[in-house]
Amino acid sequence: MACLDHPARHAKFQCQAEALQRSRTARAIETRDDLEIEQGLGLSADAVYAASKIRSRWYAHAARLFDRFDVVVLPCAQVWPFPVEWRWPEAINGLPMDTYHRWMEVVIPASLIGLPALSVPVGFGPQGLPMGMQIIGRNGADARVLAIGQAYHLATDWPAKRPPLL
Repeated sequence: MACLDHPARHAKFQCQAEALQRSRTARAIETRDDLEIEQGLGLSADAVYAASKIRSRWYAHAARLFDRFDVVVLPCAQVWPFPVEWRWPEAINGLPMDTYHRWMEVVIPASLIGLPALSVPVGFGPQGLPMGMQIIGRNGADARVLAIGQAYHLATDWPAKRPPLL
């Protein structure tokens, strides 16, 4: 439904779908990313509309959340940085990660509804690699999120921090 309400967006998606179909005839599907695109292109208008309703409910919930809190703070990922040879972690605490995006779902709450978010460094894992946290603000509160990030920066002096020597 959402796509059909916006003819230009529908035409863009149709064009992308046709391009994907042409590329698929030229080569076999090589990556799971292609499979994600294929799954998305296979969604019915009803499924897209149902997802849009869920997104709208989350937006309303987040708006109420920011009536109580200035910002929400979450980690930037569910895992520490992983070896460069891995495409992505295969599992987290025994839960399979079936796509590249699954291991970083913690960024979805802000991204899904277009909230301003800033990532700042918070520490180093056992391998000396960094981790960050997201500072997420209400819709339109970009300047406030940046100000909180700057206050955090000044209070912690992260540019001077270095990972422990291994």
